[in-house]
Amino acid sequence: MVDTLEHDILIVGGGGAGLRAAIAAAEESPDIDIAMVSKVYPMRSHTVSAEGGAAAVIKSNDSLEDHFRDTISGSDWLADQDVVEAFVREAPDEMVQIERWGCPWSRESDGSVAVRPFGGMSIERTWFAADKTGFHMLHTLFQTSLKYTAIKRYDEWFVTRLLVENGRCQGVVAIELLSGQVRAIRARAVIVCTGGGGRIFQFTTNAAIKTGDGMGMAYMAGVPLKDMEFVQYHPTGLPGTGILITEAARGEGGVLLNNKGERYLQAHDLGEALDVNDERHPQLRAMELGPRDRLSQAFMKEEQKGNVFRDSEGSYVHLDVQHLGEKKIEAKIPFVRELAKNYGGVDPVYEPIKVRPVVHYMMGGIDTDIDAATKLPGLYAAGECACVSLNGANRLGSNSLTELLVFGARAGRNASIWAREHPEFDSAALEQQASAEQERIADQYINNHDGKERIATLRTELQETMEQGCGIYRDEVSMKATTEKLAEIKARFRSGIQLDDHSLSFNTELTSALELEFMIEIAEAVAHSALERKESRGSHQRTDYVERDDEAYLKHSLAVHSEGGPQINYRDVAITKWPPEARVYGRDH
Repeated sequence: MVDTLEHDILIVGGGGAGLRAAIAAAEESPDIDIAMVSKVYPMRSHTVSAEGGAAAVIKSNDSLEDHFRDTISGSDWLADQDVVEAFVREAPDEMVQIERWGCPWSRESDGSVAVRPFGGMSIERTWFAADKTGFHMLHTLFQTSLKYTAIKRYDEWFVTRLLVENGRCQGVVAIELLSGQVRAIRARAVIVCTGGGGRIFQFTTNAAIKTGDGMGMAYMAGVPLKDMEFVQYHPTGLPGTGILITEAARGEGGVLLNNKGERYLQAHDLGEALDVNDERHPQLRAMELGPRDRLSQAFMKEEQKGNVFRDSEGSYVHLDVQHLGEKKIEAKIPFVRELAKNYGGVDPVYEPIKVRPVVHYMMGGIDTDIDAATKLPGLYAAGECACVSLNGANRLGSNSLTELLVFGARAGRNASIWAREHPEFDSAALEQQASAEQERIADQYINNHDGKERIATLRTELQETMEQGCGIYRDEVSMKATTEKLAEIKARFRSGIQLDDHSLSFNTELTSALELEFMIEIAEAVAHSALERKESRGSHQRTDYVERDDEAYLKHSLAVHSEGGPQINYRDVAITKWPPEARVYGRDH
């Protein structure tokens, strides 16, 4: 029999979105019972690694309309415009609120909040805390959550499935990693805040924990995954490690140079070269501050021309910040210097940094509405694991940290209301489901000594085929080969995994197997969604369908789980006041 716990609201994931949701739920209903389950200690959540900043209108030369316009254009018109309107309207209040909780935003000399340029933004609106913004935001949210006694944490518990009965989500099954015991946690409302799934690719800025668990759980429970074909490459990762060199380095004036010493982005219609020693901020729609999808695509074109550097870790270009000087680098981007020295082997005060595009963010995720609710009653989602349709085909840098706040808060408030209005449980049925999950884990992994397939082998093959078929540039032949390879990997996985560790306490091999199960599912959703979208838009670039096709594909893709593989449906994008037009930057703008 599985031990059963009970709470009003259960939040899966302890990062920025989960913490903001917990705080919002506690404020909405002070007497409510809230639990947070995280497979790592909350301060190890991936939000901590975000560096550059968070976007919100604060300066007199900016406006909500400008933020709206930049976000819609950056999304290549695939963002739902009612969602974007709500986001830009609520963002400033959320940013002021987190400052009042203690987030140490960097300041101008007059004491006002400092902002920096970010790619695709026409106006400087990115708040920052040096270049450790996510670190400071996560610390602030975590410390704030501690004052709410209603919030109980289950750190280092791994959730393996959602409990669904009578058409409602009513909790989860989780493994307590310390003991290896499987537990049922009943909850009147569940909020999934587990982050993205960048680890389905081989070369990524994402931490090892970002394996798409929450996406996979919701997907296998019948909730569609929306817009999964749109995977963002960040243009400046360190070769070999994939460690992120924040966009803030370019926002402060860093430049990208090819092996000829040229600022090559000028040749890709991304603006005119400016004097890098000019003290004024660079033009925001020009060159290095173009959107991430365009900069990553420009790298690939330079590689095809032979204009990149190559060494044992592959191809790269130079990110040069030497002209900024040591004083500015230490004041504005000290962490960039630290990372470059420790992991790139160079001091950017004196040498350029080697960089190349690397998988960074998933625009797609669990299909939610503007209130963070899914189609499964009682289930909500927020953060990178969710797709509320803010980011469309390409996320603008610095919108994501603010998204954690805005939609984390919405999820917490709405889940709190739902939990109050739906107090009943189907207790016996939930316990049966939890027992069945316990038996499945034991039979498939712990007690199975006959499995032949290795986790590392299958995971590597999955990552390699995703890079080959669903990278920066795609075509039908390579994507179809990827879908076929993923089907083969799934079949081999189901035939039996060979574990060397059959113990219970902190069995990291078991955790890896369960993560791989989710990775296979979401990789299939990405590949099939990409294969069916026969156009090029934002981060989804097809060499066989090079134009954007608004008539056929101004729609969200919806991957629905089935035993035979994902079924792809579509839903119209919400257009409120800005019809699609050409997406141009730099010289054409």
